Amino acid sequence: MAEKISAVKGMNDILPPDSARWEWLEAIVRDLMGRYAYRNIRTPILEQTALFVRGIGEVTDIVEKEMYSFEDKLNGEALTLRPENTASVVRAVTEHSLLYDGGKRLWYMGPMFRHERPQRGRYRQFHQIGAEALGFAGPDVDAELILLASALWKALGLTDVRLELNSLGQPAERALHRTQLIAHFEQHADKLDEDGKRRLHSNPLRILDTKNPAMKEVVESAPRLMDFLGEASLAHFNGLRAILDANGIGYTINPRLVRGLDYYNLSVFEFVTDRLGSQGTVCAGGRYDDLIVQIGGKPAPAVGWALGVERVLELVKEQGTPIPLPVPDVYAVVPDAAAMPVALRTLQQLRDAGLRAQMHAATADGLGSFKSQFKKADASGAAHALVFGADELARGEVTVKSLRDGSGAQTTRALTDLAAWAATLQSSAPQHS
Repeated sequence: MAEKISAVKGMNDILPPDSARWEWLEAIVRDLMGRYAYRNIRTPILEQTALFVRGIGEVTDIVEKEMYSFEDKLNGEALTLRPENTASVVRAVTEHSLLYDGGKRLWYMGPMFRHERPQRGRYRQFHQIGAEALGFAGPDVDAELILLASALWKALGLTDVRLELNSLGQPAERALHRTQLIAHFEQHADKLDEDGKRRLHSNPLRILDTKNPAMKEVVESAPRLMDFLGEASLAHFNGLRAILDANGIGYTINPRLVRGLDYYNLSVFEFVTDRLGSQGTVCAGGRYDDLIVQIGGKPAPAVGWALGVERVLELVKEQGTPIPLPVPDVYAVVPDAAAMPVALRTLQQLRDAGLRAQMHAATADGLGSFKSQFKKADASGAAHALVFGADELARGEVTVKSLRDGSGAQTTRALTDLAAWAATLQSSAPQHS
């Protein structure tokens, strides 16, 4: 036998019935994005490496340690599997001049890639859903995106998610804060870990985001960026807070919230939970007004967020939210292969009428006994079994047996009447997810 080939570590198959949870989430997201007037955008999985180096920042963990980058042997191009999608969205907006007639609200879903140690909620191929609003400068759109995320938690039945806010101000304000921050950490250099020492002069703001408990005291005593914000930055932040307050959205201000990417300015936010251990951030984002210029476009403001699909689904599972599984409406029991042409023709008519229909199919051992077929019909979750027996078919009929109401009621119906029956069944049934 040939050697078995397995999936790459940290890149997982999503199999039924678990894939139904993904479809359920995706259907809710599509509906919600439509209600907020966000339009779908789909960017390539593979981009030029320079896009992420320039957009995310050379001294971020993603660029330094986590990207799947390689040289295309055919033409020598430096390419990277996308580690996040905001830079790709901005590249697409810039390349295709999407802002020529005004701002755009966009959303996406798809796989991202980072070379990390796989653990719960963190994988090498992971999936994100994101929303980006480009061309809008005011805090009202920052608030709209937070309201959109909050509406999603409600639609998913999630209650144990809290919002944290901060403002990173503008580059000149961060420069003043940066000087004071470096001076503070230099005075306590003996308390910095290796990452902290490495970032001290290249990206000191990221030291505030450390997860090392030994550095908690020196981080807590560091100068706060909020104290360096000017009038315009504070007005933007307070405008965001006022809209959230008016909509009853609770939040806490976290002055240490800096986000892991270089392109953020002004509002930054995270939705976090205590239910997922160390992987507690389920959705994060903020404003990135300078990214379009960094990627070569004309200056334009922008704000957005991304959520981790795996983490959100873990949280849904933790909270015990019931998820409807896709099941057929009818299951065709076919005792004799001679009935297959009629059975298949009938099922096609029912499918055309809007029903979900599953046919019992032969295996290497044949169709199986009548009893075994009924067991499979029951296990399928179908509401009704359609029995295509020889006697019924001779009369132009089919037997309809109820499988879910506890009565096991059984009737016969003319084959010509099944389409009308399907219409009544569909109108009385709950909507599929």
